[in-house]
Amino acid sequence: MYDRGLSVLEQYGLNVKSSYRGRGALLCQTQIGLVMIREFAGSAKKLQRQWELLQKLEESCPHPVDQILANQEGSLVSVDKEGISYVVRKWYEGRECDARSRDDILKGVAALGTIHRSMHLEPDADYCQISLAEEYERHNRELRKIRKFIRTKRRQNPFEQRYLENVQWFLERGEEALARLRASGYEKLRQEAFARGDVCHGEYNQHNVLFGEERLAITNFDKFHYDTQVADLYCFMRKILEKNGWSRQLAQEMIETYGQANGMTDIQYENLKIRFLYPEKYWKLANYYYNHNKAWVSEKNIEKITKLINCKSAWHDLGNGL
Repeated sequence: MYDRGLSVLEQYGLNVKSSYRGRGALLCQTQIGLVMIREFAGSAKKLQRQWELLQKLEESCPHPVDQILANQEGSLVSVDKEGISYVVRKWYEGRECDARSRDDILKGVAALGTIHRSMHLEPDADYCQISLAEEYERHNRELRKIRKFIRTKRRQNPFEQRYLENVQWFLERGEEALARLRASGYEKLRQEAFARGDVCHGEYNQHNVLFGEERLAITNFDKFHYDTQVADLYCFMRKILEKNGWSRQLAQEMIETYGQANGMTDIQYENLKIRFLYPEKYWKLANYYYNHNKAWVSEKNIEKITKLINCKSAWHDLGNGL
């Protein structure tokens, strides 16, 4: 129903002035401003750690974040009469970062550098990201597995044909990135980051950077984890550069802007370059194909892999040119 979850606001002493659906949740105007109600099925322990992180950012960061609200009993999770669990957050009006606006992009990068200075918690191995070397090794194995599967098919659809025509090139890039990662100082970088308690947003992209009338707000920390924070910068840059023709000039501006806000060591810069050498988008498309209905591949996914292949030289040149 449209108002599903609305009743939990009684547990916060909040009165609803208006409500509407957005971002997969229920957004409500109340006497304390805009709040978001969303169903919750996660870990109570991780939610508590997220609350601690957001509290720290609220106190030390100039950019507002989506605070998790405690109900009148002090709990971060509220259960309605139907037994459904919800989390209520302070939310913000604003437009998403425009992925084609240089001004928006650089403000988003600067904000990331700023919040990273405050994103540190007591280390907790339960939420430590797996090694990037392990991830690349697994992805390369999966690319070979998918190639072998497609080769056994008598008839191949256009997606499968394009995959087979190009998989060797992308796989070689993946093996190169893995070899460079293993030869770099990545493991030391990762261990030092965990010892400091460095935390990543986990999903820092244009959809989670909101421009309000006065300030830029950063939202959706649900996927936070411990890792070298270069991972967040790479995530944001890859999403943006995909939409901007893998512009080397824009990439350098983003790196410089981040560096001005938070600094960047040589080993962090090297790790960022290696991440750009790995064909992540190609693997994602292949993995999606393999784990879904292989008897029917949508035109959209065929268009995606075709566009990716057509842009492979620009992408590879960017990775080598950073």
